[in-house]
Amino acid sequence: MQPKKIRVGVIGASPERGWAARAHVPALMALPEYEISAVGTSRPESARAAARQFGAAHAFTDARQLAEHPEVDLVVITVKVPAHAELVEAALAAGKHVYCEWPLARTTEEADTLTQSARTAGVHHVIGLQARFAPAIAYARDLVAGGHVGRVTSATVYAARGKGAGGRIPAWAAYTLQHDNGAGTLEVAGGHTLDALQHVLGNVSDLSATLSVQHPVCTIAETGEVVEATSPDHLLLNATLTDGAVVSAHIHDTKGTDARTRLEISGTKGDLAITSTAAGGPAGIQIGELRLLGTDVSDGTWRELPIPSRYHLTSGIGPAAEGVNVAQMYARLALDLHTGSRSVPDFEAGLRLHRLLDVIRLSASTGTRQTLG
Repeated sequence: MQPKKIRVGVIGASPERGWAARAHVPALMALPEYEISAVGTSRPESARAAARQFGAAHAFTDARQLAEHPEVDLVVITVKVPAHAELVEAALAAGKHVYCEWPLARTTEEADTLTQSARTAGVHHVIGLQARFAPAIAYARDLVAGGHVGRVTSATVYAARGKGAGGRIPAWAAYTLQHDNGAGTLEVAGGHTLDALQHVLGNVSDLSATLSVQHPVCTIAETGEVVEATSPDHLLLNATLTDGAVVSAHIHDTKGTDARTRLEISGTKGDLAITSTAAGGPAGIQIGELRLLGTDVSDGTWRELPIPSRYHLTSGIGPAAEGVNVAQMYARLALDLHTGSRSVPDFEAGLRLHRLLDVIRLSASTGTRQTLG
C-alpha cells in the first residue's frame, strides 16, 4: 500500500518569479510522495494564478489560513528573510510540519526563538541547507569518513557568485544589500558554503575573519535607482577544524567573470575537489549540479569520480536544474515524515550555523581570533 501523499502549502509561490517557482515547485512535482495542495502570495490575483499554474486546490493571501487548512500537512516558506519569523510561528501554531528557507531568521536571537517554538510544537522542522544532499557532497563526506584521502590536513574554499556583477542588481534582490535584512553575502553564500564544508569535514573550532564592503553602491537594474550597500560582499576566513585541519576560504559576490565554487580537500593519501558546473557556477554551492574530482599521491592527476547511484535520490528532475538539491532533500524528508526518522537539517542545525556566522562577525569587528564554544 502506497503511503498517503504529503500535502504541501507553499508560501511565496509567485507564478512569475522567485525561488519557489524556480526550485521548490519543480522539486515537489518531480516527487510522487508530494502534492502541492495550497499556495500563498501577497496578492489575490497572483495567488489564484499560482494555484492554476501549479495545480493547487487552494489559494491564500493569509499565511495563517494556509497553515491552518486541513489539507496542508507541510508548510514551505520561501519568502524574504525578514518575514520568516512570523510565518514560521504561524505554521508551528497550526501544528504543521515546516520547511523554511535558509537563513532561518534575520538574527540569531530570532532563530533561537523559532527553534524553541519548533521543539515545543513537536513537528518536523526543516531548514533549507540543501547542499548537504548534492550527490557530490554526500559522496565526498562518505569518502572522507572512509579514509579515502587519509588524514585531512587542509581545505581551501573559493566561492564567487555573480550577484551584483557590473554594479547592477535586480529589484527583487536589492534587499539583500542591507545588513539588517540578514540575507547578504555572509548569510547566504557564506552560510551555504560553510555548512557544506562542515558537513563534509566536521566543525570549525576557531577562526579569524575579515568582512568587507567592496561595492558600496549598486544600481537597480529595472529603475536605475542607486542604493547603498551596508552588508559585506566579501568574506576572508582562516579557520581550524576540530580535528586540527586548517581552512582558508574566500567567499564573495559581484564576480563579473567565471563566478564559481571550488572546495578542495587535501589529505595524506590524496585530494578531493567539489566544483560547480558552468550552469550552476554563478549561483552558489547549493544550486545545481556539482562535480567531484579526486587524486592520489601516486601521480597527483585529477580525475572525475563517478558518483554511485545511491546518492541520487530522485530521477524526476534534471541534474543541472536549479532545484535538484532541493528535490534531493525533499526525497529524504518524505522518508522522515513517513517513518518518523530525522535525517534532514532542522532548525537546530540552522541555529548552529547562525551562531557560527555571529562568531565570524565578532572576529571581523574586533580583529581577533575567536574560539567556538
